[in-house]
Amino acid sequence: MRTEVNFKTINQLAVPATISGIAEPILSITDTAIVGNIPVDGLESLAAAGIVGSFLSMLIWVLGQTRSSISAIISQYLGAGKLEEVKNLPAQAIFFNILLSIFLLLSTIFIVEEIFSLFEATGKILQYCISYYSIRVWGFPLTLFTFAVFGIFRGLQNTYYPMIIALIGAVLNIILDFIFVYGIDGLIPAMYLEGAAWASLISQAVMAILVFVLLLKKTEISLKLVFPLNKEIKRLVIMSLNLFVRALALNAALIIAVREATALGDRYIGAHTIAINLWLFAAFFIDGYGAAGNSMGGKLLGAKDYKGLWKLSKKIITYGLLISLILMAFGFIFYKPIGHIFSNESIVLETFYGIFFIVILGLPMNTLAFVFDGLFKGLGEMKYLRNVLLTATFLGFIPALYLGKYLGWGFYAIWIAFIVWMLIRGLALVWKFRRKFKPLVQNS
Repeated sequence: MRTEVNFKTINQLAVPATISGIAEPILSITDTAIVGNIPVDGLESLAAAGIVGSFLSMLIWVLGQTRSSISAIISQYLGAGKLEEVKNLPAQAIFFNILLSIFLLLSTIFIVEEIFSLFEATGKILQYCISYYSIRVWGFPLTLFTFAVFGIFRGLQNTYYPMIIALIGAVLNIILDFIFVYGIDGLIPAMYLEGAAWASLISQAVMAILVFVLLLKKTEISLKLVFPLNKEIKRLVIMSLNLFVRALALNAALIIAVREATALGDRYIGAHTIAINLWLFAAFFIDGYGAAGNSMGGKLLGAKDYKGLWKLSKKIITYGLLISLILMAFGFIFYKPIGHIFSNESIVLETFYGIFFIVILGLPMNTLAFVFDGLFKGLGEMKYLRNVLLTATFLGFIPALYLGKYLGWGFYAIWIAFIVWMLIRGLALVWKFRRKFKPLVQNS
């Protein structure tokens, strides 16, 4: 059956994917906004939430790559009309992924202080990092499981169920944040930063349970582990390993940025926490069209519909750029109020406002990278994605950051480096796509 590439079919995938995609950054943003306004040690709590959030995001992104690999393989087999051949693959992939996540959880829980000392966290901030992480880390396997099942649904061209789960999780997290952080007189004591951690953990558990039930009830995909291993397990492992290395490079940039901001002082890590959460929120917002490219791109490739694939690439980048322009306008119009959502510390807000315009102006470049990144994952081009991220990080982001630091640009150097990073990523993906698929379109 031919896949129609039009506004309706793309947005049927992109809109729900956008909503489900922003669930994780909404959890972090909610924590940031509420924690930043804690009446006792608000600045230290905000800094700790930012440092721990960055580290957890690294772990999730590094080990959550099975999601994209599963989605790519399922969508390609769906397009080729051979879905039955990979029905036992998701259970095998998820089983090994969860085992790995539990191993890493148990490995890090005993060296928490050493981990966050590497982020330049000291004193009260370090103690808050330890207490916050010691609770939130138990949600790590739950999030990886949820992400993997989201990948299965995406491969089946269904982003609606992940959207429902993500909405439930986000709303629940916000409600629990207010209850646990600030407390309820006579019923629940204020737990401040630890309350935010418990709110996130409970929300992640609920999402994992709901997505498990939906997978069993709404699909024919079984999570029962059966042997022998599926013939595609080798390709899935190779794809995941390439994305694993890619995620390490990606998170190297994010962690170095956090470390440099922390080294500048509390006001800078507080401002960076706000800025990076907004950057990630916009990234996942734009990434909805990357998700549509992921789902539809894999299916079109499986069907060898190269003209449809070319048409898809043009449409999703157009829609993504429109979204980025709307976000830019929103950011400039509400420039000051946005900062006040996250903190009442004037020194943090002053620092944040000094670089927020860079975050906003970088959105179109981010769109190129995020949209084509999703498309390339659907096409199974994981090796190239790996090489692009390695190049962008080690020949773009890091040199730009330390050159700016050497020139005395301070906090600006971090966010100028992000601009360089995203520019390299976006342009490299556009060039590769045109070079590989334009001849196929002309010959089809």
